[in-house]
Formats: sequence, structure tokens, C-alpha cells
Amino acid sequence: MRNLSESTLTDAVLATLLTSHDARFKQIAESLVRHLHDFVRDVELTEDEWFKAIQFLTATGQKCDDKRQEFILLSDTLGVSMLVDAINHRFPEGATETTVFGPFYQSGAPELVNGANIATGVVGEPTLFTGRVLDHRGEPVAGATIDVWAVDGEGWYDVQLAHLDEMQVRGRFRSDAAGRFWFWTVKPVSYPIPTDGPVGPMLHAMGRHPYRPAHIHFMLSAAGFRSVTTHVFVAGDKYLDSDAVFGVKNSLITEFVTKAAGTAKDGTVMATPYVEAHYDFRLAQDHS
Repeated sequence: MRNLSESTLTDAVLATLLTSHDARFKQIAESLVRHLHDFVRDVELTEDEWFKAIQFLTATGQKCDDKRQEFILLSDTLGVSMLVDAINHRFPEGATETTVFGPFYQSGAPELVNGANIATGVVGEPTLFTGRVLDHRGEPVAGATIDVWAVDGEGWYDVQLAHLDEMQVRGRFRSDAAGRFWFWTVKPVSYPIPTDGPVGPMLHAMGRHPYRPAHIHFMLSAAGFRSVTTHVFVAGDKYLDSDAVFGVKNSLITEFVTKAAGTAKDGTVMATPYVEAHYDFRLAQDHS
């Protein structure tokens, strides 16, 4: 492999993969090399631009820690996360659609009884969220696990707040015999994704805003069904058509309705106005 030129270099690199013993790795690596080399040729990348790209990726890795994943944020904002999600979750019609996982999930959320408040002491509009877990025929799925996480009423996840030592606005619930679950939280608000890392200047250079429409994250699982990671979005949010991570789907939007002080659906007596929202999740059967 000597005297390689811009017209012969790609084939020389691909030839080194012929001895790979992992067929899937070989397939991915070959495609990556072809597309990366074609990109460099297409834009005629300068040495300075390539070095800046390396600096950008280095800074992205340096911004990652146990509470922050800048590479996920990068993937999200480039639409790659949603593309991977779409390819890997080709559910039958009628099943709840998936969307991005996001960078702020934390394992170990407390297991709570239905009706618990995951936002005690948190600033925001008190909100009762009710839902059902159903199969594709509309029959209830009992004992499903529902992981929930969201921002507070000011648009912050708990992991973004340095003064917090415990989780907030997170919880894990189980559907009852009728497939129902419910919990209290605060109404989610739209918020900007973190822009203090490399992704922020990238969005600025693209002429894009960093905002996500208001939503609550859900991850549902049940024996015999395919797991679902998704959001429920607040109807009417001004960022529904320009989500910074391309995650909105019409089927995932629901009304968050303000109610006057009184008795909520779950029997809680509210002395002040509050919000109610409802969403039914439908799980696809797992045939694997």
C-alpha cells in the first residue's frame, strides 16, 4: 500500500477489512469508511477544518460525565437518535410510537404507589397525570412497569441542579388490574437543551434554537410485550413544530387541562387550580 492517492486511498482502507471475522462489524465499518471518504471529497475538507472537527469531538467527550452525555445530545440534535429509533422500533399500527431516550434518564427511580406525588416541594403547576396501559386490542395490561421522568416547572431536570442530592420528578409505577396508573407531578414546560457544551455553538452556527417542547418521559415494559420509550407532549406548545431533537409525533400529544380548585379524578381535594392530563399507551406484543 504505497503511493496512494485520493482516488485509490478508499479502496486501500476497505481492503484492510477483508480479514475481519465479525461480519456485522465489517459491514458497518465498510459503509462508514465509504461515506466518510465521500464526505471529505464532496466538501474538499481543509486540514484546518478537519482539525477543528477533531477538537469538536474531543470537547464533546470531555463534556460527558455520569450526569451529562454530550454525545447523546449531539446525536439527538443531528436527528441521528430519531433515525436509529425509527429503524429499531417498527411497531404495528396502533401501538404507541417511540421517541428519543434523551440524555437525562437515571436508573433507580423510587417505586411508588399509584397516586404518589413525584414533585413534592417542586415549583410548578400541580398536575394529575392518569393513563392506561393496553395491548393492541385495547385490553388492559396489568402489572406493567411505568418509568417516569420530567423537568420541574422551571425547565430543569434534577441532575442539572448541583444543590440536589436526591431525585425529583422521577418515579416508577405499576399498572393495576384494569391497566390504570396515575401520579401527581408539575406541568412540564418547554426548555432549552444544554448549550454550554460543543452542541450549543453548533446549533448557533446552524441558525437553530435549542428548545424542546414541554413533555413527560415514559418508559414502559411488561412481560410478553415490546418495551416502549417515549414522551407525552403538551398540546399547544409553541415548539412542537421545531423541536431541537426532532422528537415530536402527533400521536404523542395530549391536552393538559387547567381545572378550578376542587376534587380531582383520584379524589384528591385541591384548594387551588391544578392541571389534569390523560394518555393511553398501547403495547405491541413481543413475538421474539
